[in-house]
Amino acid sequence: MTPMIDVVFLLLFFFMLATRVGLDDALPLTLGREDAAYQGPPRLVDVLPDGMRLNGVDLAPRALLLELLRLSESGEDIVVVRPAAGVDLQRLVDVLGLMNDAGFRRLAVVGRAP
Repeated sequence: MTPMIDVVFLLLFFFMLATRVGLDDALPLTLGREDAAYQGPPRLVDVLPDGMRLNGVDLAPRALLLELLRLSESGEDIVVVRPAAGVDLQRLVDVLGLMNDAGFRRLAVVGRAP
């Protein structure tokens, strides 16, 4: 009986070490740097609990992405994302993932002033 318990513990140990724990995907975020100057037309996305706004205009996700593409020269242009009060973290991550999937690689998340 003891050898069987040893084998079970060895298998448990093996699977614990072999299991990948961590992030499956990472979102690129632009952090405040001196060389990260904002240029071009305004690209401010407000993330609301039930929608999104681009430069103060309510838009559906697809329309927002199309308008962002129109305002951007490339995916390297900075898009400023500002979550509204009451927006949960998962909602913010979903919007960031949507924009990342659309090709926007420089996303800057800012907070609201108190």
